[in-house]
Amino acid sequence: MSDQSAKFLEGSTMRHILVMSGAGSVGLMALFVVDLLDMLFISMLGQVELAAAVGFAGTLIFFSTSISIGTSIAMGALVSKAIGAKQTHHARSLSTSVMFTAFFISSLVCAVMYWHIPELLAAIGAKGLAAERAQAYLQILLPSGPVLALAMAAGAGLRAAGDAKRSMWATLSGGIVNAILDPIFIFVFDWNVEGAAIASVFARFTVLGFSLYPLIRVHQLVAPFAFSAWSNNLKAILTIAIPAIITNIATPIGNAIVTSSIAQFGENFVAGFAVIGRVTPVCFAVIFALSGAVGPIIGQNFGAERYDRVKETLYNSLIVTTLYTILVCIILYFVQGWIVIGFSLTGDAALIVTTFCTFVAISFVFNGAQFVANTSFNNLGKPLYSTALNLGKATLGTLPFVHFGALWFGAEGVLYGQALGSTLFGLIATWALHRHIVQLTEGSELPIVEDDPSITCVNSQPFCSHDAVLIDEVAVTSEINEKSA
Repeated sequence: MSDQSAKFLEGSTMRHILVMSGAGSVGLMALFVVDLLDMLFISMLGQVELAAAVGFAGTLIFFSTSISIGTSIAMGALVSKAIGAKQTHHARSLSTSVMFTAFFISSLVCAVMYWHIPELLAAIGAKGLAAERAQAYLQILLPSGPVLALAMAAGAGLRAAGDAKRSMWATLSGGIVNAILDPIFIFVFDWNVEGAAIASVFARFTVLGFSLYPLIRVHQLVAPFAFSAWSNNLKAILTIAIPAIITNIATPIGNAIVTSSIAQFGENFVAGFAVIGRVTPVCFAVIFALSGAVGPIIGQNFGAERYDRVKETLYNSLIVTTLYTILVCIILYFVQGWIVIGFSLTGDAALIVTTFCTFVAISFVFNGAQFVANTSFNNLGKPLYSTALNLGKATLGTLPFVHFGALWFGAEGVLYGQALGSTLFGLIATWALHRHIVQLTEGSELPIVEDDPSITCVNSQPFCSHDAVLIDEVAVTSEINEKSA
């Protein structure tokens, strides 16, 4: 890996943002389109309980995936900073250590979730046939969680090296495999929701192969595993990963609150909400990809102490987020009828989808702003800021708003309440980020010097990348928030 890997230190930051998020969104959109096709195929089976089952299962899968997003954030933040500081050997060591940590954490979480599937489904309002089918889906897909964790960490490593193209092809290949196998397993083999789950397992292994191979062979960013190196890097990794995990699980917790609130109004509403959950990532894939793409750009420039380019990157990201979201909302408004027809939605299921497309989707301007703020705080050494923001959004920004929305406006009010809470916390996140950037550029936020052997040296200046007590906040998205699987 040459010094040229630090490619974000020169050139237009807007161009870097558009190239990275554009390439990333292609791969993400492929996966999200497959999720959408999953729901379309399941809807074609003619049982609303099956569509609801996929919705309930997706809520729990989102939880395990969000934990993997947290560890992949640590990969992007630490490796991109090491690359920006021209520390090639340390970047390789960090890459291996993060992937091992991601695999271990995901294995533990998925094992616990697997043994408590019935209780978890009951907690979010699943019952009867929907709960039974959701359990069958989860029993197949959950064991592949550690595979996804490795794949996501490897993909973050590719983006940290500035290789958006190969990261895109990794996720795109998974989407292609899933799209091919879905109809075969669901209709030809007549495996229903189990077929959709098996296809997703094959896709996860495909993404892992296409992301790990170039990380090893092309960028040489994977060192042989050594327990001593892992233990030395663990503190720095967990300092970012733990707040990132807490930050990212806040999103599925909030989503679980919304799902259970909608479930009280019937499975038709849940089925409609499940369609929204599949349509949204496809429409806003660029926003999800943007939150992941901005991290390496910020990380490299922060590692090189180019604070002017950090500021420019953040403000350009907010501009892209706002303009793109407005465009998508206009399109959604005019195609909502086709969505309803395409998924054979009627009654309550159709009502909840049209409500989202007409009134609620615009709130993604503020969701996107918070995605950018979260990943920015993470890469600027303030992970606890985004943890506080996401936890606040999942609790204070969800529970009361959703409760009173449901009380006053029924199932539609649940979406109104969620949108209002997202708007409030998006504004708070943007304000907090602006203040931090002003402090950073004025020189009041300088790297912390400590006598600690695990401190990473950045341009001859010690940088405390693991200051667990004083450091503050993290996130992404995406990816998903992002989902990415």
